Amino acid sequence: MDRLPALDHRLLDEFQRDLPLVPQPFAAIAAALGVTEAAVLARLVALQAAGTIARVGATVRPNTAGASTLAALAVPAARIEAVAALVGAEPGVNHSYLREHRWNLWFVATAPDADALAASLARIGASTGLAVLDLPLLRAFNIDLGFRLGGARAAAGPDRGVDGAALLPGDRPLLQALTQGLPLVARPYAAVAAALGWTEARVIDRIGALAAARILTRVGVIVRHRAIGWAANAMVVWQVPAARMAAAGAALAAHPGVTLCYQRQTVHGVWPYGLFSMIHGQSRAQALQVLDTAAALPALAGLPNRVLFSTRCFKQTGALLHPEAA
Repeated sequence: MDRLPALDHRLLDEFQRDLPLVPQPFAAIAAALGVTEAAVLARLVALQAAGTIARVGATVRPNTAGASTLAALAVPAARIEAVAALVGAEPGVNHSYLREHRWNLWFVATAPDADALAASLARIGASTGLAVLDLPLLRAFNIDLGFRLGGARAAAGPDRGVDGAALLPGDRPLLQALTQGLPLVARPYAAVAAALGWTEARVIDRIGALAAARILTRVGVIVRHRAIGWAANAMVVWQVPAARMAAAGAALAAHPGVTLCYQRQTVHGVWPYGLFSMIHGQSRAQALQVLDTAAALPALAGLPNRVLFSTRCFKQTGALLHPEAA
């Protein structure tokens, strides 16, 4: 983080969530930072072009407006590049990483509905000739990846759940636009409204309602952490008996340095790990130190775990929620 200019640092550190819901949000950010709106927009455009941020927009809670799953392939070393390209070419794949395990190519697959998701996984299996390990989400303990980039590591708040009734039939095109990213212009909500045939006020109102309902888990600057030095990212998976899952998940999610925590389906005889967590560190030693202190928590005492460090990012985009976006 030290190599970032001061303005960039503050944009990435302070505005990962709670993007102002006013007609000129970047002017509001500029006022908070003591700079001009033009300066904020110029830096965000440059950061996006450099790959430091994925977008200014939103993340949508899994399995609310669409369907999603975490999946993996066991890819022979000689085929990594070719298979990663095939997986990345699937429109609904929005994250794809190489990780240190026999199941080494991990990806998040998204789709407008469950049938489309199943078809996407089937295409990946057919095109690669490899078995797909499908691990659907069962319970979220913390699914908000935004975290402060400076200072002491802080604990994430517990997941507040979702009010699914807040999602209206016409919201999906807006959600898709937010996952693709707002236009970096003075009045981004008006630009989205024009594309959707809505009013600016309706766009702002619906974003606020969807965020309050936790259908949008975060609205703000979506940072690519590896690009700014947080390259020691580990997915740590835990083998947890059903009777201990709730306590273990809550304790792990509240532990400083753990950036994601959720329960996923296990696969008998193949994948016994049901509790997933992410640790983002600036070094392996830092990430492993977080793991050591987490493993010492009473709720996790004695539970087997595996550490899968990410070694390469192949794809990181927004989710596919609307059929027309495919």
